[in-house]
Amino acid sequence: MTDALKRLSEEGVAIWLDDLSRKRITSGNLAELIDQQHVVGVTTNPSIFQKAIAGGDGYEQQLTDLAARKVTVEEAIRMITTADVRDAADILRPVFDATQGQDGRVSIEVDPRLAHETAATIAEAKQLAWLVDRPNTLIKIPATKAGLPAITEVIGKGISVNVTLIFSLERYREVMDAYLAGLEKAKAAGLDLSKIHSVASFFVSRVDTEIDKRLDTVGTDEAKALKGKAALANARLAYEAFEEVFSSDRWAALDKAQANKQRPLWASTGVKDPAYKDTLYVVDLVAPGTVNTMPEATLDATADHGEVTGNTIAGTYDAARAEIEAVEKLGISYDDVVQVLEDEGVDKFETSWNDLLKSTEAELQRLAPSEG
Repeated sequence: MTDALKRLSEEGVAIWLDDLSRKRITSGNLAELIDQQHVVGVTTNPSIFQKAIAGGDGYEQQLTDLAARKVTVEEAIRMITTADVRDAADILRPVFDATQGQDGRVSIEVDPRLAHETAATIAEAKQLAWLVDRPNTLIKIPATKAGLPAITEVIGKGISVNVTLIFSLERYREVMDAYLAGLEKAKAAGLDLSKIHSVASFFVSRVDTEIDKRLDTVGTDEAKALKGKAALANARLAYEAFEEVFSSDRWAALDKAQANKQRPLWASTGVKDPAYKDTLYVVDLVAPGTVNTMPEATLDATADHGEVTGNTIAGTYDAARAEIEAVEKLGISYDDVVQVLEDEGVDKFETSWNDLLKSTEAELQRLAPSEG
């Protein structure tokens, strides 16, 4: 084992686990990862919960109780998922306290079926924050067009937010703008800005998956040479945008009021193409003030053989721009790629949510008490 995770932390990268299940909580595994693998946060999404609850381990008693109460399937899912998030938040509370609220956080996502409905997303975010009732929760809101005003409104109410499903640089700038507007609302309302936190989840591996597929279709040597480069280039240019926005005059006014920067979070960091090194989206995206949320396989790979060589984003911006431009010169539209990925991302989470509804409903029916 290397001590790559320790070095990553020392470089200013917060290591979060992209997974949660009741078994992970009750077995002591989550506490162990915090203690031994430098994990300081947890992210969840509808796909993670679908997998955990469908696996069934540890949910039988709660499902039995919910079936006896004849709750709706939507209420059952909310009770189960918020219980897991609450318990994980309690395990991470010492980290939260030690980092003054920066880390030790657990994310839970609004119902993905609401991704294109602003008012419903705001209402759901408020409800989730109330249900979990832990200061170290982040409510996940997707960075759709409808999600942007919801982010501003929810931040303005003092609720900390994880903005998810960001693929494009333009949308990322809109997300940062929505966050700053939310802080300005919160400030005007007299709220304590030091208590409001946010991360912006910029998705990485899926960009390579989509662009590599299109490069394969082009098929030239030039196209093949660009494979596996676009995702890192895109993320590095996102960090450049982060540095720019959070050194602006607009930010300076909020900084004086003790506001927190919205940290870039590298999401989707598991490598999809086995031809690439399995730590690619970790060791090549090291920079201070970032979060990297890893599936357990990526966490283990980084711990085992990750080579952390310091900041791997500084000084890369010109090369990153050139790589994106080279892809576009081959007729691959960046704007089309990121829109396809956003649409697919919303659809995938909605599909997982619908699968979760179906499997939970089947469990509730199976465990329903017989009449009489």
